Amino acid sequence: MVFDLDDTLFDHSGSAARGFGTWLASFHGPATPELTAAWFELQDLHFAAWRDGLVSLAEQRRRRIAGLLELLERPLLDPPGLDALWADYFTAYRSGWERFDDAEAALELVAAAGLRTGILTNGPDDLQHDKLAVIGLSGRVGPVVTAESLGSAKPHPAAYAGLCEALGLDPGAILYVGDDYELDVVGARAAGLRAVHLDRHGTGPAGERDRIGSLHDLAARLV
Repeated sequence: MVFDLDDTLFDHSGSAARGFGTWLASFHGPATPELTAAWFELQDLHFAAWRDGLVSLAEQRRRRIAGLLELLERPLLDPPGLDALWADYFTAYRSGWERFDDAEAALELVAAAGLRTGILTNGPDDLQHDKLAVIGLSGRVGPVVTAESLGSAKPHPAAYAGLCEALGLDPGAILYVGDDYELDVVGARAAGLRAVHLDRHGTGPAGERDRIGSLHDLAARLV
């Protein structure tokens, strides 16, 4: 059983929202729901550009900061200034890193069933390993396969092919669990894997049968 990391085992959205609020208050003011939503829209837009190989990791971060400064009607900065603001945001974001409270139990459940585990994530290699260390899951799940190490990101079939190669398994032998329906479910199935949608907020496609609201619900998939 292979897991996505961000917003599946690791609470990225909660950590990012808390970090954004702390960071924004330090130089601008309170993080309104509208500004927080805009920050996540900038994340999705520019991270996708990096995922697709259109910009560097540093550039997508600069574009996120620049987009926010424009929304705040604040002066735009040169690259070193944007990098400095990103570093301040990242410090606030990292200080709030947490795993979901069902993550450890899910990994114990899978291990007790005699199944191997792994992670396939679109995040950068060093960052994802740092997250696992901070939230106490290093060595508890693996191998950790990243888009950066593969040179291809979900939902591209090559990312899933790289995962299968890393595990030494055929696609049909792998059950993939993730929160992003298009990347983690549609993409995995198109590559021949089985997939379960982790829909923590109940916002996924209503007709999806392989959907769970919590990792605790994986028990029914192991029977």
